[in-house]
Amino acid sequence: MLAAVAQMEPKLGEIGRNLDAIVARLEEASEQGVTLVVLPECAVSGYVFDSHAEALAYAEETPGPALELLEQACARLNIYAVCGVLARNGDELRNRSLFVGPTGLIATYDKAHLPFLGVDRFVTPGTEPLVPVDTPIGRIGLEICYDLRFPEATRTLALQGADLIAHPTNWPVAARANAEFITRTRAHENLIYLLTANRVGTERGAEFCGWSQIVAPSGDRLVEADAVSEVLLVAEIDLEQARNKSIIPASGEYEMHLFDHRRPDLYGALIEDTTHVNPL
Repeated sequence: MLAAVAQMEPKLGEIGRNLDAIVARLEEASEQGVTLVVLPECAVSGYVFDSHAEALAYAEETPGPALELLEQACARLNIYAVCGVLARNGDELRNRSLFVGPTGLIATYDKAHLPFLGVDRFVTPGTEPLVPVDTPIGRIGLEICYDLRFPEATRTLALQGADLIAHPTNWPVAARANAEFITRTRAHENLIYLLTANRVGTERGAEFCGWSQIVAPSGDRLVEADAVSEVLLVAEIDLEQARNKSIIPASGEYEMHLFDHRRPDLYGALIEDTTHVNPL
């Protein structure tokens, strides 16, 4: 199938303008025969809010107006989309992705790992188990931005059969190494597709690094954006390539079975409380 990531420049608090831009990207993708589009983190609201109160004014319940518009667009265009929103439940804020298809809302995901940055300073972390979503287009895992820095998150989704990770992000220029190294590493070490949709532009002095990309299970970038342009990147992906976790250059002589060769009996520290560990 054809998949796409939309590199955009949301405007802080300009909900209507941002939603128009999102629908325009979905329409552009549909014209090219794309099945799945991933859009940036907080694409509806923007990211660099200065207080909980300010952010709350631009957040919405789920379901809400943004979800309704996405559902209408996906139904009309027969397309799937993962889009970042700022969500609220009463006075509680969540950094959320909406996964929508032609028949409506498929799943929501709340960002689990929160940096002390932008609106995430005021957000409640997600607590639901990391589980991929079974859909007619494959088994899709959801992550947001900083989640990718934690290898346990992607591996957890891959171990449960995720074919592809949809990864909306708002990486600033200081996080450029994430786009340079970590995207390829996560895709290759788990033999999955990774669709990273970053934003561009500046927001209250914060500059974002772009470099949205689609990475294959081989670790190769199929497409990648620059640091400044708003663009839709489209690539053909074959999810069967993400379902074979073995690398066999020479049968019987040179074989790597990346999941079968795991040693969970040695990995106990991964699930231990390490809050006591501090750098020197």
